[in-house]
Amino acid sequence: MSGGEVSDHILDSNILIRYLRKITGYKDLLKAIEREGWSYISAMTRLEIVRGMLERERQGTMDLLNSLETISITSEIADQAGALIRTWKSRGMILSDADALIAATAIHHSLTLVTTNPKHFPMPELDLRVADDAGNLSQRQ
Repeated sequence: MSGGEVSDHILDSNILIRYLRKITGYKDLLKAIEREGWSYISAMTRLEIVRGMLERERQGTMDLLNSLETISITSEIADQAGALIRTWKSRGMILSDADALIAATAIHHSLTLVTTNPKHFPMPELDLRVADDAGNLSQRQ
C-alpha cells in the first residue's frame, strides 16, 4: 500500500509482551495501530505469549490475544519460512524458527510487521515498522 492509506499489521511477540507488562507508550501504540487498519498475530506469536504467561496473567493475556485475529500456519507459510531460514543461513545469518514463521506470515498476507527487533527481520521484501522503547513507530532504516 502506498503512504497515507490504511495498512493492516501483524504484531511481533515483543510488542504484545511490552503491552502486557504495561510499558509506557505501548497501550497508545496498539490503539494507534488499530486506527490504521486490522491487527493480526501469527499462531507462532500466540504460542510464544501463552508459553510465557503466568497463571495470574491468564485473563488479561487471553483477552488481548482474543482481541487480535490469529493467522494459522499453513503449508505455504511453513514452506516460505523454511526458505527464509535456508536463504539467510547461506548469507551467514541464523533466523529462529519463530521469527521466520512470523516473517513468512507477514509476507504471505502482505501485512506490515511491527516489532522492536528489526535485526531479527532482515528480509527486504518485508514491510517493517519498528517500535522504540517508548512505543513510537518508525519505518525500517
